[in-house]
Amino acid sequence: MRVLLDECVPHPLKRDLAGHSVNTVPEMRWQGIENGELLRRMRETGFEAFVTVDQNLTYQQNLQAAGIRVVVLAARTNKLRDLRPLVPSLREALTRLQPGEIAIVSA
Repeated sequence: MRVLLDECVPHPLKRDLAGHSVNTVPEMRWQGIENGELLRRMRETGFEAFVTVDQNLTYQQNLQAAGIRVVVLAARTNKLRDLRPLVPSLREALTRLQPGEIAIVSA
């Protein structure tokens, strides 16, 4: 699956998603782009899933219409040490979500 990590997710987390094709927002040069435009670009370039720590995203965008799987990581901070324990649940969510669905993964 082609996965995009939001700019607020530490890029080393991509190593924990072996088996997926993972890029980060900075790698795509999409920093600072509003979420609606970001979802449009993702769809146009073939991304299937978006991983973020932005819990407000679910209230700001019509994710079902976007057709992108979204996983929100809800941890104490967005530091790698706090997010890494969520990786098994993140990997599971990526396999079970259908396009347009969202999962909130927390400890």
